[in-house]
Amino acid sequence: MTVTDSVRSALEVDKVESHLNPPGSFDVTDHPVPTGREEIWRFTPLKRLRGLHADAEFNRSAIKASWNTPDGARVQGVTGDEARSLRGISGLVPNTRFAARVLAEVPSTLLVDVPAEVELAEPLVVQLDGHDVTNTEAGHVVMRFGAHSKAIVVVNHTGSASVAAVVEIVVGDGADVTVVSIQDWADDAVHLSHHQALVGRDATYKHAAISFGGDVVRMDANVAYDGPGGSAELLGLYFADEGQHIEHRIFADHNAPRTKSNAIYKGALQGDKAHTVWVGNVLIRKVAEGIETYEENRNLILTDGCHADSIPNLEIETGEIAGAGHASATARFDDTQLFYLQSRGISEKESQRLVVHGFFNDLIRKVGVPSIEERLLATVEAELAKNVLKEVQ
Repeated sequence: MTVTDSVRSALEVDKVESHLNPPGSFDVTDHPVPTGREEIWRFTPLKRLRGLHADAEFNRSAIKASWNTPDGARVQGVTGDEARSLRGISGLVPNTRFAARVLAEVPSTLLVDVPAEVELAEPLVVQLDGHDVTNTEAGHVVMRFGAHSKAIVVVNHTGSASVAAVVEIVVGDGADVTVVSIQDWADDAVHLSHHQALVGRDATYKHAAISFGGDVVRMDANVAYDGPGGSAELLGLYFADEGQHIEHRIFADHNAPRTKSNAIYKGALQGDKAHTVWVGNVLIRKVAEGIETYEENRNLILTDGCHADSIPNLEIETGEIAGAGHASATARFDDTQLFYLQSRGISEKESQRLVVHGFFNDLIRKVGVPSIEERLLATVEAELAKNVLKEVQ
Protein backbone atom coordinates (compact mmCIF):
# COMPACT_ATOMS: atom_id res chain seq x y z
CA MET A 1 0.00 0.00 0.00
CA THR A 2 1.38 3.45 -0.92
CA VAL A 3 1.50 6.45 1.40
CA THR A 4 -1.38 8.04 -0.48
CA ASP A 5 -3.46 4.86 -0.29
CA SER A 6 -2.92 4.54 3.46
CA VAL A 7 -4.06 8.09 4.08
CA ARG A 8 -7.15 7.67 1.92
CA SER A 9 -8.02 4.39 3.67
CA ALA A 10 -7.78 6.09 7.05
CA LEU A 11 -10.07 8.90 5.91
CA GLU A 12 -12.60 6.41 4.57
CA VAL A 13 -12.84 4.88 8.05
CA ASP A 14 -13.37 8.28 9.68
CA LYS A 15 -15.78 10.05 7.34
CA VAL A 16 -15.90 13.58 8.72
CA GLU A 17 -16.59 16.40 6.29
CA SER A 18 -15.26 19.86 7.08
CA HIS A 19 -17.65 22.61 6.00
CA LEU A 20 -14.71 24.61 4.65
CA ASN A 21 -13.19 21.63 2.84
CA PRO A 22 -15.90 19.87 0.85
CA PRO A 23 -15.39 16.34 -0.47
CA GLY A 24 -12.89 16.11 -3.31
CA SER A 25 -12.74 14.38 -6.67
CA PHE A 26 -10.17 13.97 -9.43
CA ASP A 27 -12.95 14.24 -12.01
CA VAL A 28 -13.11 17.84 -13.26
CA THR A 29 -16.79 17.45 -14.15
CA ASP A 30 -17.56 16.91 -10.46
CA HIS A 31 -16.50 20.52 -9.82
CA PRO A 32 -18.89 23.12 -11.27
CA VAL A 33 -17.52 26.56 -12.04
CA PRO A 34 -17.82 28.54 -8.80
CA THR A 35 -20.27 31.42 -8.70
CA GLY A 36 -18.99 33.17 -5.58
CA ARG A 37 -21.90 32.00 -3.47
CA GLU A 38 -20.00 28.92 -2.28
CA GLU A 39 -18.54 29.16 1.22
CA ILE A 40 -14.97 28.57 0.01
CA TRP A 41 -15.26 31.22 -2.73
CA ARG A 42 -17.40 33.95 -1.21
CA PHE A 43 -14.51 36.32 -0.44
CA THR A 44 -12.59 35.83 -3.70
CA PRO A 45 -13.09 38.37 -6.53
CA LEU A 46 -13.79 35.81 -9.26
CA LYS A 47 -14.00 38.39 -12.06
CA ARG A 48 -10.35 39.28 -11.48
CA LEU A 49 -9.02 35.70 -11.76
CA ARG A 50 -8.86 35.74 -15.57
CA GLY A 51 -10.83 32.50 -15.69
CA LEU A 52 -8.26 30.43 -13.78
CA HIS A 53 -11.00 29.27 -11.39
CA ALA A 54 -13.17 28.24 -14.33
CA ASP A 55 -12.12 27.16 -17.83
CA ALA A 56 -9.33 29.46 -18.92
CA GLU A 57 -6.98 27.69 -21.29
CA PHE A 58 -3.78 26.41 -19.69
CA ASN A 59 -1.31 27.62 -22.28
CA ARG A 60 2.36 26.87 -22.68
CA SER A 61 4.18 28.48 -19.78
CA ALA A 62 5.61 31.97 -20.06
CA ILE A 63 7.20 31.67 -16.61
CA LYS A 64 10.94 31.21 -16.59
CA ALA A 65 12.02 28.64 -13.99
CA SER A 66 15.50 28.25 -12.55
CA TRP A 67 16.98 26.68 -9.45
CA ASN A 68 20.12 25.74 -7.62
CA THR A 69 20.78 22.10 -6.78
CA PRO A 70 22.52 21.55 -3.44
CA ASP A 71 24.49 18.33 -3.07
CA GLY A 72 22.17 15.40 -2.45
CA ALA A 73 19.06 16.96 -4.04
CA ARG A 74 17.46 16.38 -7.42
CA VAL A 75 15.36 19.00 -9.24
CA GLN A 76 13.96 18.30 -12.67
CA GLY A 77 10.87 18.46 -14.83
CA VAL A 78 9.28 15.07 -15.40
CA THR A 79 6.58 13.97 -17.84
CA GLY A 80 4.66 10.86 -18.87
CA ASP A 81 4.18 8.00 -16.45
CA GLU A 82 6.49 9.51 -13.83
CA ALA A 83 4.51 12.75 -13.77
CA ARG A 84 1.20 10.91 -13.62
CA SER A 85 2.43 8.76 -10.71
CA LEU A 86 3.03 11.92 -8.69
CA ARG A 87 -0.52 13.27 -8.98
CA GLY A 88 -2.08 13.09 -5.52
CA ILE A 89 1.10 11.79 -3.86
CA SER A 90 0.36 14.03 -0.86
CA GLY A 91 -3.07 12.47 -0.37
CA LEU A 92 -4.66 15.43 -2.17
CA VAL A 93 -8.08 14.80 -3.67
CA PRO A 94 -9.00 18.14 -5.27
CA ASN A 95 -12.00 20.01 -3.88
CA THR A 96 -11.73 22.91 -6.33
CA ARG A 97 -12.14 22.95 -10.08
CA PHE A 98 -8.78 24.61 -10.69
CA ALA A 99 -6.85 22.00 -8.65
CA ALA A 100 -8.65 19.14 -10.41
CA ARG A 101 -7.85 20.72 -13.77
CA VAL A 102 -4.17 21.14 -12.89
CA LEU A 103 -3.81 17.47 -11.96
CA ALA A 104 -5.76 16.34 -15.02
CA GLU A 105 -4.45 18.68 -17.71
CA VAL A 106 -0.88 19.80 -16.93
CA PRO A 107 1.45 17.35 -18.73
CA SER A 108 4.59 17.86 -16.64
CA THR A 109 5.64 18.13 -12.99
CA LEU A 110 8.54 19.96 -11.40
CA LEU A 111 9.99 17.42 -8.96
CA VAL A 112 12.14 18.40 -5.98
CA ASP A 113 13.54 15.19 -4.50
CA VAL A 114 15.61 14.89 -1.32
CA PRO A 115 16.44 11.25 -0.49
CA ALA A 116 16.30 9.66 2.95
CA GLU A 117 19.01 10.65 5.45
CA VAL A 118 20.21 13.55 3.24
CA GLU A 119 20.73 16.94 4.91
CA LEU A 120 21.01 19.88 2.54
CA ALA A 121 23.83 22.26 3.44
CA GLU A 122 22.03 25.28 1.95
CA PRO A 123 18.48 26.27 0.98
CA LEU A 124 17.24 24.96 -2.35
CA VAL A 125 15.79 27.99 -4.16
CA VAL A 126 13.35 27.72 -7.07
CA GLN A 127 12.93 31.02 -8.94
CA LEU A 128 9.75 31.48 -10.99
CA ASP A 129 9.74 34.70 -13.03
CA GLY A 130 6.65 35.61 -15.06
CA HIS A 131 6.82 37.51 -18.34
CA ASP A 132 3.25 37.66 -19.73
CA VAL A 133 0.22 38.42 -17.59
CA THR A 134 -2.13 37.76 -20.53
CA ASN A 135 -0.98 34.14 -20.75
CA THR A 136 -3.13 31.92 -18.51
CA GLU A 137 -1.19 28.85 -17.42
CA ALA A 138 -0.87 26.20 -14.72
CA GLY A 139 1.80 24.20 -12.96
CA HIS A 140 2.27 21.15 -10.74
CA VAL A 141 5.14 20.94 -8.25
CA VAL A 142 6.02 17.97 -6.06
CA MET A 143 8.48 18.13 -3.16
CA ARG A 144 9.44 14.73 -1.80
CA PHE A 145 11.59 14.41 1.32
CA GLY A 146 12.81 11.00 2.44
CA ALA A 147 12.83 9.69 5.99
CA HIS A 148 15.11 11.59 8.38
CA SER A 149 16.15 14.09 5.72
CA LYS A 150 16.56 17.78 6.47
CA ALA A 151 16.00 20.55 3.94
CA ILE A 152 14.85 24.12 3.31
CA VAL A 153 13.14 24.90 0.01
CA VAL A 154 12.28 28.44 -1.08
CA VAL A 155 9.95 29.12 -4.01
CA ASN A 156 10.19 32.72 -5.17
CA HIS A 157 7.52 34.19 -7.49
CA THR A 158 8.27 37.44 -9.34
CA GLY A 159 7.23 39.24 -12.52
CA SER A 160 3.87 39.25 -14.30
CA ALA A 161 1.84 36.07 -14.70
CA SER A 162 -1.62 34.53 -14.50
CA VAL A 163 -1.07 31.11 -13.02
CA ALA A 164 -2.94 28.32 -11.24
CA ALA A 165 -0.68 25.95 -9.32
CA VAL A 166 -0.81 22.84 -7.18
CA VAL A 167 2.15 22.13 -4.88
CA GLU A 168 2.32 18.73 -3.16
CA ILE A 169 4.74 18.11 -0.31
CA VAL A 170 5.55 14.73 1.23
CA VAL A 171 7.60 14.79 4.44
CA GLY A 172 9.00 11.37 5.35
CA ASP A 173 9.09 9.89 8.84
CA GLY A 174 11.42 11.81 11.14
CA ALA A 175 12.29 14.42 8.50
CA ASP A 176 12.76 18.13 9.24
CA VAL A 177 11.49 20.29 6.37
CA THR A 178 10.87 24.00 5.79
CA VAL A 179 9.05 25.25 2.68
CA VAL A 180 8.87 29.00 2.05
CA SER A 181 6.65 30.36 -0.73
CA ILE A 182 7.17 34.04 -1.54
CA GLN A 183 4.59 35.84 -3.69
CA ASP A 184 6.47 39.00 -4.69
CA TRP A 185 4.71 39.43 -8.03
CA ALA A 186 4.32 42.55 -10.12
CA ASP A 187 1.17 44.53 -9.44
CA ASP A 188 -0.83 42.95 -12.29
CA ALA A 189 -0.23 39.26 -11.51
CA VAL A 190 -2.92 36.71 -10.63
CA HIS A 191 -1.88 33.66 -8.59
CA LEU A 192 -4.28 30.91 -7.56
CA SER A 193 -2.59 28.07 -5.67
CA HIS A 194 -3.13 25.05 -3.47
CA HIS A 195 -0.36 23.65 -1.24
CA GLN A 196 -0.96 20.19 0.24
CA ALA A 197 1.45 18.57 2.70
CA LEU A 198 1.55 15.06 4.14
CA VAL A 199 3.64 14.88 7.32
CA GLY A 200 5.11 11.55 8.34
CA ARG A 201 5.51 9.95 11.75
CA ASP A 202 7.49 12.15 14.17
CA ALA A 203 8.36 14.53 11.32
CA THR A 204 8.65 18.32 11.59
CA TYR A 205 7.22 20.54 8.86
CA LYS A 206 7.26 24.33 8.59
CA HIS A 207 5.40 26.18 5.82
CA ALA A 208 5.73 29.95 5.38
CA ALA A 209 3.41 31.80 2.98
CA ILE A 210 4.63 35.33 2.27
CA SER A 211 2.54 37.57 -0.01
CA PHE A 212 3.31 41.13 -1.02
CA GLY A 213 2.77 41.57 -4.75
CA GLY A 214 0.08 40.73 -7.27
CA ASP A 215 -3.37 42.01 -8.13
CA VAL A 216 -5.05 38.89 -6.72
CA VAL A 217 -3.23 36.20 -4.73
CA ARG A 218 -5.08 33.29 -3.16
CA MET A 219 -3.24 30.42 -1.49
CA ASP A 220 -4.61 27.38 0.30
CA ALA A 221 -2.04 25.76 2.64
CA ASN A 222 -3.26 22.37 3.89
CA VAL A 223 -1.65 19.69 6.00
CA ALA A 224 -2.53 16.11 6.97
CA TYR A 225 -0.56 13.42 8.77
CA ASP A 226 0.76 9.99 7.80
CA GLY A 227 1.35 8.78 11.33
CA PRO A 228 1.43 9.88 14.97
CA GLY A 229 3.85 12.44 16.34
CA GLY A 230 4.01 14.72 13.30
CA SER A 231 4.26 18.48 13.84
CA ALA A 232 3.29 21.31 11.47
CA GLU A 233 4.00 25.02 11.85
CA LEU A 234 2.06 27.19 9.38
CA LEU A 235 3.32 30.76 9.12
CA GLY A 236 2.03 33.61 6.99
CA LEU A 237 2.96 37.22 6.37
CA TYR A 238 1.20 39.56 3.94
CA PHE A 239 1.03 43.27 3.11
CA ALA A 240 -1.80 44.56 0.90
CA ASP A 241 -1.68 47.89 -0.91
CA GLU A 242 -4.35 49.88 -2.73
CA GLY A 243 -6.71 47.63 -4.68
CA GLN A 244 -4.89 44.39 -3.87
CA HIS A 245 -6.70 41.24 -2.82
CA ILE A 246 -4.60 38.78 -0.81
CA GLU A 247 -6.29 35.65 0.53
CA HIS A 248 -4.81 32.88 2.62
CA ARG A 249 -6.62 29.74 3.76
CA ILE A 250 -5.27 26.93 5.90
CA PHE A 251 -6.63 23.50 6.74
CA ALA A 252 -4.94 21.34 9.37
CA ASP A 253 -6.50 17.89 9.23
CA HIS A 254 -5.56 16.02 12.40
CA ASN A 255 -6.17 12.50 11.14
CA ALA A 256 -3.60 10.81 13.41
CA PRO A 257 -3.05 10.82 17.19
CA ARG A 258 -0.48 12.93 19.06
CA THR A 259 0.02 15.33 16.16
CA LYS A 260 0.57 19.08 16.45
CA SER A 261 -0.24 22.16 14.40
CA ASN A 262 0.47 25.80 15.10
CA ALA A 263 -0.60 28.54 12.69
CA ILE A 264 0.42 32.20 12.93
CA TYR A 265 -0.52 34.63 10.16
CA LYS A 266 0.00 38.40 10.29
CA GLY A 267 -0.94 41.04 7.77
CA ALA A 268 -0.93 44.79 7.22
CA LEU A 269 -3.13 46.83 4.91
CA GLN A 270 -2.80 50.31 3.44
CA GLY A 271 -4.50 52.17 0.62
CA ASP A 272 -8.04 52.35 -0.69
CA LYS A 273 -9.77 48.99 -1.24
CA ALA A 274 -6.85 46.93 0.01
CA HIS A 275 -8.47 43.64 1.03
CA THR A 276 -7.07 40.64 2.88
CA VAL A 277 -8.75 37.38 3.81
CA TRP A 278 -7.56 34.75 6.25
CA VAL A 279 -9.60 31.61 6.86
CA GLY A 280 -8.17 29.05 9.25
CA ASN A 281 -9.75 25.65 9.71
CA VAL A 282 -8.64 22.83 11.98
CA LEU A 283 -10.38 19.47 11.92
CA ILE A 284 -9.72 17.10 14.82
CA ARG A 285 -10.97 13.64 13.90
CA LYS A 286 -12.11 10.96 16.33
CA VAL A 287 -8.84 9.06 15.93
CA ALA A 288 -6.76 12.15 16.73
CA GLU A 289 -6.44 11.76 20.47
CA GLY A 290 -3.74 13.69 22.32
CA ILE A 291 -3.29 16.34 19.62
CA GLU A 292 -2.32 19.98 20.17
CA THR A 293 -3.36 22.82 17.89
CA TYR A 294 -3.53 26.60 17.90
CA GLU A 295 -4.25 29.14 15.16
CA GLU A 296 -3.78 32.89 15.29
CA ASN A 297 -4.37 35.74 12.86
CA ARG A 298 -3.53 39.41 13.43
CA ASN A 299 -4.21 42.30 11.04
CA LEU A 300 -2.96 45.88 11.28
CA ILE A 301 -4.96 48.56 9.45
CA LEU A 302 -2.65 51.43 8.48
CA THR A 303 -5.00 53.73 6.54
CA ASP A 304 -8.69 54.27 5.91
CA GLY A 305 -10.41 52.36 3.10
CA CYS A 306 -8.98 48.90 3.90
CA HIS A 307 -10.85 45.74 4.77
CA ALA A 308 -9.62 42.56 6.50
CA ASP A 309 -11.66 39.39 6.94
CA SER A 310 -10.41 36.92 9.56
CA ILE A 311 -12.23 33.66 10.27
CA PRO A 312 -10.71 30.97 12.53
CA ASN A 313 -12.52 27.64 12.92
CA LEU A 314 -12.13 24.54 15.06
CA GLU A 315 -14.06 21.36 14.27
CA ILE A 316 -13.58 18.80 17.05
CA GLU A 317 -14.76 15.18 16.96
CA THR A 318 -13.02 13.94 20.13
CA GLY A 319 -12.67 15.31 23.64
CA GLU A 320 -9.38 13.49 24.25
CA ILE A 321 -7.05 16.30 23.16
CA ALA A 322 -4.09 17.99 24.82
CA GLY A 323 -5.09 21.48 23.73
CA ALA A 324 -6.89 23.49 21.05
CA GLY A 325 -7.53 27.18 20.57
CA HIS A 326 -7.61 30.13 18.23
CA ALA A 327 -7.31 33.91 18.24
CA SER A 328 -8.08 36.67 15.76
CA ALA A 329 -7.72 40.45 15.90
CA THR A 330 -7.95 43.34 13.43
CA ALA A 331 -7.04 46.80 14.66
CA ARG A 332 -5.49 50.15 13.90
CA PHE A 333 -2.32 51.46 15.50
CA ASP A 334 -2.04 51.04 19.24
CA ASP A 335 -2.32 54.60 20.57
CA THR A 336 -0.40 53.66 23.71
CA GLN A 337 2.58 52.46 21.69
CA LEU A 338 2.54 55.56 19.51
CA PHE A 339 2.26 57.86 22.53
CA TYR A 340 5.17 56.10 24.25
CA LEU A 341 7.43 56.53 21.24
CA GLN A 342 6.39 60.11 20.48
CA SER A 343 6.85 61.11 24.13
CA ARG A 344 10.52 60.22 23.66
CA GLY A 345 10.98 62.59 20.78
CA ILE A 346 10.29 60.21 17.90
CA SER A 347 8.20 61.67 15.08
CA GLU A 348 4.72 60.34 14.35
CA LYS A 349 5.74 58.83 11.01
CA GLU A 350 8.82 57.15 12.48
CA SER A 351 6.74 55.89 15.42
CA GLN A 352 4.27 54.30 13.02
CA ARG A 353 7.11 52.71 11.07
CA LEU A 354 8.59 51.21 14.23
CA VAL A 355 5.23 49.82 15.31
CA VAL A 356 4.77 48.07 11.95
CA HIS A 357 8.25 46.55 12.12
CA GLY A 358 7.60 45.41 15.68
CA PHE A 359 4.29 43.87 14.58
CA PHE A 360 6.02 41.70 11.96
CA ASN A 361 9.43 41.14 13.56
CA ASP A 362 8.70 38.10 15.75
CA LEU A 363 6.98 36.29 12.88
CA ILE A 364 9.81 37.08 10.46
CA ARG A 365 12.29 35.53 12.89
CA LYS A 366 10.23 32.35 13.01
CA VAL A 367 10.84 31.73 9.29
CA GLY A 368 14.29 30.53 10.27
CA VAL A 369 16.12 31.41 7.05
CA PRO A 370 18.48 34.37 7.68
CA SER A 371 18.65 35.53 4.06
CA ILE A 372 14.85 35.47 3.81
CA GLU A 373 14.47 37.31 7.12
CA GLU A 374 16.71 40.14 5.91
CA ARG A 375 14.78 40.36 2.65
CA LEU A 376 11.44 40.48 4.44
CA LEU A 377 12.51 43.30 6.71
CA ALA A 378 13.62 45.26 3.64
CA THR A 379 10.37 44.47 1.82
CA VAL A 380 8.25 45.69 4.74
CA GLU A 381 10.21 48.94 4.62
CA ALA A 382 9.62 49.22 0.87
CA GLU A 383 5.89 48.59 1.30
CA LEU A 384 5.65 51.37 3.86
CA ALA A 385 7.41 53.72 1.44
CA LYS A 386 4.71 53.14 -1.20
CA ASN A 387 2.10 54.97 0.76
CA VAL A 388 3.12 57.55 3.36
CA LEU A 389 1.46 56.55 6.60
CA LYS A 390 -1.32 58.92 7.44
CA GLU A 391 -2.72 59.81 10.77
CA VAL A 392 -5.44 57.34 11.67
CA GLN A 393 -8.68 59.16 12.19
